[in-house]
Amino acid sequence: METDDIKQVRIQKLNQLLGAQIPAYGENFVPTTSVAETLQNFQEGREVKLAGRIMAQRSHGKVLFGDLADQTGRMQLFIKLEDPESKVYKICQAMDIGDIVGVEGALFHTKTGQPSVRVANMTFLTKSLMSLPEKWHGLKDVETRYRQRYVDLIANPEVRELFIKRSKIISYIRAALEKKGFLEVETPMLQPLAGGARGRPFQSRHNAYDMDVFLRIAPELYLKRLLVGGFERVYELNRNFRNEGISTRHNPEFTMLEVYQAYGNYEDMMKLTEDLISGAVKEMTGGYKVQYQGQEIDFTTPWERRSFAKVVKEKFDIDPQDDAPTMLEKVKAARGGKVKVEKLTRSGVMKIVEEMLEEEELVNPVFFTDYFTFLSPLAKTFADNPWIAQRFEVFIAGMEVGNAYSELNDPQEQRKRLTEDLEDDIETGNRNVDEDFLHALEYGMPPAGGLGIGIDRLVMLLTDSASIRDVILFPLLKPHAPTEHVEEIEGKEAEDV
Repeated sequence: METDDIKQVRIQKLNQLLGAQIPAYGENFVPTTSVAETLQNFQEGREVKLAGRIMAQRSHGKVLFGDLADQTGRMQLFIKLEDPESKVYKICQAMDIGDIVGVEGALFHTKTGQPSVRVANMTFLTKSLMSLPEKWHGLKDVETRYRQRYVDLIANPEVRELFIKRSKIISYIRAALEKKGFLEVETPMLQPLAGGARGRPFQSRHNAYDMDVFLRIAPELYLKRLLVGGFERVYELNRNFRNEGISTRHNPEFTMLEVYQAYGNYEDMMKLTEDLISGAVKEMTGGYKVQYQGQEIDFTTPWERRSFAKVVKEKFDIDPQDDAPTMLEKVKAARGGKVKVEKLTRSGVMKIVEEMLEEEELVNPVFFTDYFTFLSPLAKTFADNPWIAQRFEVFIAGMEVGNAYSELNDPQEQRKRLTEDLEDDIETGNRNVDEDFLHALEYGMPPAGGLGIGIDRLVMLLTDSASIRDVILFPLLKPHAPTEHVEEIEGKEAEDV
């Protein structure tokens, strides 16, 4: 039967309910328990009130069996259809798979031993006009699954469970940070300047103030203002927006954790990163090893450390003092002369280098330290080597998951570095030096460590999800895209700097 025909049949059943004076949307009903609790504490004869969606129904003479599903699981319903004038009978005659109902009755086991509810009373709550898919066909319908996530969640309990896990991961992180004395704060998503990271922003216009505004690419500069103001340990679980490429690891809107600790440094952030991520792994799995896309990741601490500067020197003979043309020639030599750079800047060349390094087989967590200073304009340098920043990035299963610095708090040096960064930046437009941030630094910001962790990528790792869109409830999609596949527009998310 075609979809329109099915819808018409269901509308007829809707009218059938209304004709019988049975409300089809929203009669008052409050369940007293859940399916999971009912099954866990099952007791013959216990009276329960459950609400959920009908996921299956089977008729045997004057008995109707149905499967009722709520967020926690499925429960079999046993319904006797003896009195055609009864409310229960009339509801069952008009009921379809997908309808939402409330039931009251006593628990019992069927002859086959199936835990069931002997339904004594029934309340119709919502008539579904669309039929549910008999089977969701995985990757073949991946675009439809993302576009109609509400159907995906109904049809695939494992998808619903994934997002429950995501919520638990975030709850764990919040609790762990609170235990360590960090205060959760909120900073502006709509900003007059796009700053705190390299990234192409989304731009809009505020009519009342007649000014350009930007969705934030990072909350960093506002969180540092709070350090100036006297908050010593702050964090934000925030939404960031970058108007860049889309891939299995990049979505224009994504969730970041940013943490700032006064009187700390990047070494403290390294320990915090291990504590938060390995702790989340232990909380979710009971151990420190997880399977991700066919390979085992061991999150046991301490994690390996590698020097980015040393690796780049060994593989490309590049030094942080090299100018852009020299770097490019060295990369060409390493790649056999095949290199394309959009704009010849040091950052442009190093972007190619970083992408080449990410192609290496990195499975277990690795801290890459000793980043070049010109790639880290918001980070302190080492006292004995101004070319190298006190910064690390953490990679897991080939993905960058975290980024941290010892935060630069010298306002004069910060102005110089931000100005140089704008000249070197090849990735973004609409960025300017944030004069108010520099003004705040002039009041004095304590030495601090700052950390960013990509929540979406962390959830990918802990749920064995191949694409970032698998762990975002409503990812951004092209309008009217084909349903047979998901087109990947490759792009690299700008690094937090």
